Amino acid sequence: MAYNRNPVKYTPTWQPNFSGGNLTVVDKVLPEMLFLIDPHWNQFPPMNSLWHSILGFAIGMFSVMAMLGNMCVIYIFLKTKSLRTPSNLYVVNLAFSDFMIMFTMAPPMIINCYNETWVFGPMMCQIYGMCGSLFGCVSIWTMIVIAFDRYNVIVKGLSATPLTNGSAVFKIFLVWLSSAIWTIVPLFGWNRYVPEGNMTACGTDYLSKGWESRSYVFLYGVWVYFLPLLMIMYAYYYILKAVGKHEKNMREQAKKMNVASLRSEKESSKNIEYKLAKIALMTISLWFMAWTPYLIINFAGIFDVLALTPVATIWGSVFAKANAIYNPIVYGISHPKYRAALVKTFPSLGCGEVENSHELRSTVSDITAIPNEEISTTA
Repeated sequence: MAYNRNPVKYTPTWQPNFSGGNLTVVDKVLPEMLFLIDPHWNQFPPMNSLWHSILGFAIGMFSVMAMLGNMCVIYIFLKTKSLRTPSNLYVVNLAFSDFMIMFTMAPPMIINCYNETWVFGPMMCQIYGMCGSLFGCVSIWTMIVIAFDRYNVIVKGLSATPLTNGSAVFKIFLVWLSSAIWTIVPLFGWNRYVPEGNMTACGTDYLSKGWESRSYVFLYGVWVYFLPLLMIMYAYYYILKAVGKHEKNMREQAKKMNVASLRSEKESSKNIEYKLAKIALMTISLWFMAWTPYLIINFAGIFDVLALTPVATIWGSVFAKANAIYNPIVYGISHPKYRAALVKTFPSLGCGEVENSHELRSTVSDITAIPNEEISTTA
C-alpha cells in the first residue's frame, strides 16, 4: 500500500467541546429545523448553559419592564383628555409597537433559552422572525414620524400645516403598511427567516450568499437603519438650529428693551439650548445603540467581514429589545403633562413634585411629544 508523504492538511469544521465531547451548537436543533440552519454554525460547540440562563433572565426582566412601561403610556395617553391630540397618536403607536415586540418575542425566547434551542418548529420560526421585524420596523419609523412632527412645528412654525387626527392616522397607516411589506416578503422567497446562531431566536438569513438573500439584507438595512438615522439626525439638527436662532432673537430683543433677559433665570436661553441638545443627543444615541448591533451582525454576515459566533448573535436581540424599555421614558415620562397625569392616576409612581404650569410648556418637552399648539408658544 502506497503511503502519501504529503497528505492534504485537514481543518475540521467543528471545534471540540472539551466539557461534552465533539458536539456542535447544531446538535440540539430539532430535526425538522435543520434545513434552516446554515453550515456556518456547524463549527461551533454548544453555548455554555450559563449564557442561555443569563439571556433568558435578561429578556424576562426586559419584557416585564417594557410591557408595564408601554401599557402605562398607552393607558395614560388614552385616558387623559388633554393628551388625546394628533401628535400623541404617534406616541401611543410607538408604545403599542414596543409592547408588541416584547409580548410576541420574549415568551418564546425565554422558553427556548430554557431548552437551549428553538423548540417551536419551522412555521413558528417564520412567524417569530416576521413579528420581530415588523414591530421593530414600525417602532423605528414611528420615531422618525415623531421627529419630523417636531421639525414641522418648531422649524416651520406658523407656516407648518397643522396636524389633524386624520393625517396622523394616515401616516401611522403608511408606517404599518410599508413595514408589513418589508417583513412579509421573506416568506415569499426574498431572503428567509432562520434560527440565529444562539438557536433561541429567529431572524433574517444573513449568512446565505445568494444575491436574493444579500440584496434583501442590504436594502432592508438601508430602509430601517441608514435612512432613518440620517432623517432623525437631520430633523434634530434643524430643530436645534431653529431654537438657537429663536433664542438669539430674544437676546437681541432684550438688549433693545434694556433688560437682561426676556426669560426667567430658570429658563435662560443657555439652559434651554443645553436641555434641547441633551435630549436630542440622548434620542439619537439611544436609537443608535439599540439598532447598531443588529446591523453589524447582519452586514458582517452578508459581507463576510467578521467571524460570527453564537454568543455574538445574542447582543442584537438584547440591545434591540432594551429599546422597548427606554422608549416610554424618552417619549412618555419626559412629557410633563404625562407625568402630571401619571401622578394623578398612580400617586405611588410620582417622582418628585409635579411641575408648575409654566414648566409644562418647556422647550425640552417640545422636542418629544407635547401638542403642536403648545410648541408654537415656546419655539
